[in-house]
Amino acid sequence: MSAAGGTITMLIGAVLLRLTVTDTYRRYVKGGLGVWLTIAGIAIIVLGLVTLVRALRRTPADHGHEHDHGIGVGWLLLAPIAALLLVAPPTLGSYGVDRAANVKINAGGGVFKKLKRGAPPLEMSLLEFGQRAYDHHGTSFNGAPVKLVGFVAGDVDGGFELARYQISCCAADAEPIVIRVLGTSGDPPSRDQWVTVTGTFKPGGGDIPDLNSTSVVQIPAPNDPYE
Repeated sequence: MSAAGGTITMLIGAVLLRLTVTDTYRRYVKGGLGVWLTIAGIAIIVLGLVTLVRALRRTPADHGHEHDHGIGVGWLLLAPIAALLLVAPPTLGSYGVDRAANVKINAGGGVFKKLKRGAPPLEMSLLEFGQRAYDHHGTSFNGAPVKLVGFVAGDVDGGFELARYQISCCAADAEPIVIRVLGTSGDPPSRDQWVTVTGTFKPGGGDIPDLNSTSVVQIPAPNDPYE
């Protein structure tokens, strides 16, 4: 492998380390994979360094022969990799929300225990909210308030869509979980803005469950954007 190949390999390892050190890797894979990405980044940097040293130790004749095979083209690959060191691609957003992935549960007895009415708002994932909504028409909510965190996926009459992605391994298998937040006053938050929503389940929402909101608070995007 050429000096260009060794340098490119080292930069790829540096990109992996940057993503893990800055916690940015959570935009693309599950949090538990951070340790393995760190190990992989170090290994790739070592491999690239060994390759680079070997390439630099070659005789001038060897370098000339390699140049004839287009080493200049290889160096062009440094530009996009170097760009990743400076600017990391953003997490998945509202542009990818085109359907809800809520699991419908109706047959047999109730799956979820009823929430305690009058208790403080219970924080839960959007997936659990959707599952409870379809478990015997949301009877397990029992009128209790809940607290949800997600990003604004779009506007609807009287409110907006709240979404969050669920992943099994990485962003490539992400599925959007979507609910409707109703009862908001004034202009809804901007698209892709992260919010904490407090409210109660509203029956009869159809394919996408509804939440009657009592509070909508804008927040920064969390370090781990996926459920």
